[in-house]
Order: sequence, then C-alpha cells, then structure tokens
Amino acid sequence: MLKRQARPRFRKSTKQLVSLTCASLCIGLASPGMAEYVVDLGDGNVITFGGYAKADIRYVNGDIGYQDYWVANAPVATDAGGNSVDTSHIGFNVRESRFNVKYAHGDVSAFMELDFYGGDGNEVVSNSTNPRIRHFFINYKNWLVGQTWSTFMPLSVLPESLDFGGPFPGMVFIRQTQLRYTVGGFQVAIENPETNGDGDIGESSSVVGVTAASADPDEDIPDLVLRYNFSGDWGDFSIGALVRKVDQGGIDETAVAANIATKINIGKDDLRLQVTVGESGRYTAAAMTPDVVDDPDTLDPELVVEETIAYTVAFRHMWSETLRSTVYYGAAETDVLGRERAHWAVNIIGDIAPNLSAGFEWGNYSVQDDVSVLVPDGGDADSNYAQVSFQFKF
Repeated sequence: MLKRQARPRFRKSTKQLVSLTCASLCIGLASPGMAEYVVDLGDGNVITFGGYAKADIRYVNGDIGYQDYWVANAPVATDAGGNSVDTSHIGFNVRESRFNVKYAHGDVSAFMELDFYGGDGNEVVSNSTNPRIRHFFINYKNWLVGQTWSTFMPLSVLPESLDFGGPFPGMVFIRQTQLRYTVGGFQVAIENPETNGDGDIGESSSVVGVTAASADPDEDIPDLVLRYNFSGDWGDFSIGALVRKVDQGGIDETAVAANIATKINIGKDDLRLQVTVGESGRYTAAAMTPDVVDDPDTLDPELVVEETIAYTVAFRHMWSETLRSTVYYGAAETDVLGRERAHWAVNIIGDIAPNLSAGFEWGNYSVQDDVSVLVPDGGDADSNYAQVSFQFKF
C-alpha cells in the first residue's frame, strides 16, 4: 500500500527559521539575505529560501578609475603617455542581488548562495551578467565542509555598507573550500592552499586542456586556521591564527598571521574593530599584494614573503528603529613594496517599507604607494564616490 505523503506547506516562521539556520551562522552579517521563507516537505525535510534584490546608483570622481565597489587594488586610468586621467563616471547595476536556498534533514543541511558578479556583460545592449557561487557547503553536527567564508574571517565585525566591499583594504575577506570543526567557541579548519606571486594568479584547474599555469605543481599542504570566539550581552570578541606553507618561485617558508576582532555594544549602537598582522597575503586587503613579491631593495630579483598590517574601525548609530548610520575606515600597508590603501565612508540607511530599505553613502578610496609602478604621478591617487542603494530582502 502506498503511504500518502504529506502535502508541502509554505509558511514564514521566525522561530523555526532561527533553529534551522543556527548551523549556518558562518555567513553571519556578511549575508543580510539570510533565508526567511520555509517549505516543510514533511518527514523532517525542510527547505528555506531567501536573498535580496539590490539596485545601486554610483558616481565616482577622481584619479582612480570607476569600479562598482572598491577593493584594495590600484585601478588608475592612464593615457598613452602614462599620465593619469581623471575619472567622472556614473554607473547603475544590480549585480550584488542574490538568492540562497538551504535544505535540511535532521542534523544534516546544505546551503547554497549565488550572486551575479560571475562575469561581465556589456552596457550597450543587454547588460547581461552571469551568476556565480558564493557559498555551497554541507553541515553535519559540528562539521562543515564546502565553500564559505574562511574561518580566519571575523564576520561579526563587518560594518553595514552600501559599497559592496565596505572597508575592503583593512579586512580579512576570502571565501574558499574548507573542512571545519566547531566546538563551543573554538574552531579549527584546513582550507584550500593557494600561493600567488610568481606569475600564478590562482587560475582554475578544472578546465579540459589545463595550462601549465593552472596545473600548479606546488601547494601540497592545506592552510591551517584556528579561531576562538567569545560573545555576551556586551558584544563579541574573537582571535584567529593562520598558518600556511608559502611555496612559489623557489620559496618554501611557513607564513603566520593573526587577527583580533571585537564588536562592542553601546546601547543600541555598536563599535566594530579588527586588526590583522603578519604574512596574511591573499587573506587580507584583497588585490593589494600577492603572497610573494620581488624585493626592490636587492640588486638581483629575489622573491620574498610580503607582510601586511591591516585594520578597520566602524561605528553604527541607530537614529531610530528604522533609521541608522555607519561611519567606517579601513586601511592596509605592506612592508616590502610599501603599498598603502585606504577606504572611508559614511552612510545613512532607512527602512521605508517592510524588508525594503534605501540609503545614501559618501566616501573616498585612496592609494599611497611607495613604489609608483602601479600608480603614476608619484604613487598617490584617490577618488570620491557617492552611492544610492535600494534593497529588498525576501
């Protein structure tokens, strides 16, 4: 006899949602589009859906070329003579918009999230863009395996920003595949190794007919990350350590870095801080420096491991239950190439309808490099930006 299957029920339940997503806290504040809608399939099978639609209108003016959001690179436009060209550009895009889905059965769950920064279309006809995987991982009890934020990344201190990257130069920011174990506030993980600098840009090795650059002969030891998280009514505090093998261009060294982060509640407001020191390489200030660099102080080219110090500070003030502002600053500096990048901004964001917010952000991104190979006119450049954003969470 066939057993009649329970009809799927669709409902929105905050209490159940919290219990279902506890295992997925690793995406934390960095994914404000956490799933909100629940489909109960019966027999312990539950699917949750969520995401958000976000539209940005952004104007950039200054020495640094337009980008949809700032990372820690040096996109300075130049003419044929190598002189910098001023930027005055307005752009419209919806690529930060995202969709996520979670399937749970008892102690096992899988989470996937996509956004639309997977590839560039054109602004002439279609403005097409490809979806890309942000997160795709499995949780089982205390274990996580798959792609998500690195265990070295402190999620609770990420500020609320309209710029997609926020204070990128001062942040630990990286997603990658890993195996993580969590017990209480302690986390330990082995994560995908990648050393870049000697012409290696981390190119995908999954394509048929892989090139020699993609088929990297090194990287035989995974990166090791340890983190301990404390939390209470006062806020959060965490300390993380990164240990990895750097093996590129003849270098074979052990690189070590540390991160300290805290979020301090001040009534309804909060202060968020983080500092990263050591040989963090690609984990910090994305696109600012590779893991290994040519030492400019040596007569013959010599590859060395770059060290970085990076930090962010952010303060959020609640003007009312529906209106808030954040002011933030992030900066980083390297010891060998002397690269220095910084980003500051202030915003105001208001809820204008259930799950619908609108905001305005004003800020500046600057490059002050000792070595002016990347930046003409002495190594200094900066651009101001203004951004208006609309976001609907679903």
